[in-house]
Amino acid sequence: MNRVTQLFGIQFPIVQGGMIWASGYKLASAVSNAGGLGLIGAGSMYPEVLREHIQKCKKATTKPFGVNIPMLYPNVEEIIQICIDEGVKIIFTSAGNPKTWTAHLKAQGITVVHVVSSSKFALKAQEAGVDAVVAEGFEAGGHNGREESTTFTLIPMVSKAVQIPVLAAGGIATGTGMLAAMVLGADGVQLGSRFAAATESSLHDNFKQCIVATQEGETQVTLKELAPVRLIKNKFYQDLQTLYAQGASIEELKEKLGRARAKKGMFEGDLVEGELEIGQIAGLIDSIQPAAQIIAEMVAEFQALSHQLPSLI
Repeated sequence: MNRVTQLFGIQFPIVQGGMIWASGYKLASAVSNAGGLGLIGAGSMYPEVLREHIQKCKKATTKPFGVNIPMLYPNVEEIIQICIDEGVKIIFTSAGNPKTWTAHLKAQGITVVHVVSSSKFALKAQEAGVDAVVAEGFEAGGHNGREESTTFTLIPMVSKAVQIPVLAAGGIATGTGMLAAMVLGADGVQLGSRFAAATESSLHDNFKQCIVATQEGETQVTLKELAPVRLIKNKFYQDLQTLYAQGASIEELKEKLGRARAKKGMFEGDLVEGELEIGQIAGLIDSIQPAAQIIAEMVAEFQALSHQLPSLI
């Protein structure tokens, strides 16, 4: 039992990222039932929708699960209160200062994990009292840190800087990647893109098929002036690049982005005008599988390769 499995009370040190439009109760419960830690993604849910998903998740699994809360949302106070009222035991926070809510959550007996993109922020999270950090490299899909540190460099730096458990995220979708992250000092891994393409993910099937079809080099981080985000290079992405070439202002970029652009692409399946967030590791994802199968294959690959390690030198 390593530090992550002990902290969460799970079988394998594998966490499913709480992604917007993808991570409902079906995916979270499937991952938890398979021995990992499933997370409900609160970022794309109205408060009462979140409550419904928490209640359904409690019925769908007896195993631990958690909720991911991006703290930049205006109704974050209501979302946190719903998690407390519904007895959620594990909360992952991101996109904000961990000092704001950690003490309050810990006082309720909740295990708190914060997502960071640098050693500096990992130390601040540790000082704020979180139980663990997710160190997310620049390869990740969705919103990225401005430091552009890759997972391979970030994990050993964060692991050296803090005493609390470290989960590696960004560019991990296989048992091989999991082993590499843990050799570099991580105690476990968090997967987003791989579980985005899971059968139980609530993403539109058009987008899941798009993830499977995405090849190396077909994603790029853009919109750094607003909030850096890694996107598939579809028409919407190309329209953004045209605006950049024309010297567009931040206001013009905001206008192009508009509202609900990610929902249009990821949840409604508009692969032309939608915002399609996914990680670089999509180039290695070639099938849509049940969450349990993803975890079983990862663990088998991890174990097989770990036995081979002594012969590699």
